[in-house]
Amino acid sequence: MDPRTTTNPLVRAGGRALGRLNARHPWNHNDHFHGWVVRRLPRRRLRALDVGCGTGTLVDRLRREVVEVVGLDVDASMAEATRTRFAGDPAVTVRHDGFLDLPADGSFDVVTMVASLHHMELEAALRHAAGVLAPGGRLLVVGLARLGSPRELAVDLVSSFVNPVVGLVKQPRVAVPGPDDGTDAEDGPAMPVRDARETYGEVAATARRVLPGARFRQRLFFRYTLEWTRPPVPSSTPSPSGAARGPGGVVFAPDG
Repeated sequence: MDPRTTTNPLVRAGGRALGRLNARHPWNHNDHFHGWVVRRLPRRRLRALDVGCGTGTLVDRLRREVVEVVGLDVDASMAEATRTRFAGDPAVTVRHDGFLDLPADGSFDVVTMVASLHHMELEAALRHAAGVLAPGGRLLVVGLARLGSPRELAVDLVSSFVNPVVGLVKQPRVAVPGPDDGTDAEDGPAMPVRDARETYGEVAATARRVLPGARFRQRLFFRYTLEWTRPPVPSSTPSPSGAARGPGGVVFAPDG
């Protein structure tokens, strides 16, 4: 039974009560996982792509760690908000485009997707991410999914009760609701919203099939994390005995 879609009157009443409490002390579940993204960045950090960049909060975090960051959003208002935020910063490029429209040229060391993968066709997006990444590059996803098993429901229920506690800690003062005009005075235009289609189990199974070695984990606070590193390209030409390869594949042999 999914408490978010059930018709049980008691469950719905409890959900409304929790909803009112959460509204008094709101916090951003997506931003909460930005620290996980930064901690999982690969060693090589020349170019990063943030898919579904929104208003640029994660782009800002990545900018401190990566040489060049590209923010991508299919929503024009989101792309413009990020473009305005980083106007004058040559290390940040913002594109109003769909992820699948990018060339799979293996030019990015890291691709991040926070609450954006469920807006796309799952398998196609994962396959495209593999092509966009450079060898050794890393895909980092924080996503949303539907409930599909009792275990998934249990994690969701724990999240429901812990969520207001975290809200009280993060924002102890009662929030004052803004005008209901589709925007937020502080955060800019409202984020596009779409319900997840796949269950946690379906996302995990698809990821492990399309991206062998992918690491999937259902998390508290109604999210999952997915991590995959593209395997490096094996050398086709063996080096002489005792030789080492330098940048660009140049062979350095020991003296003598």
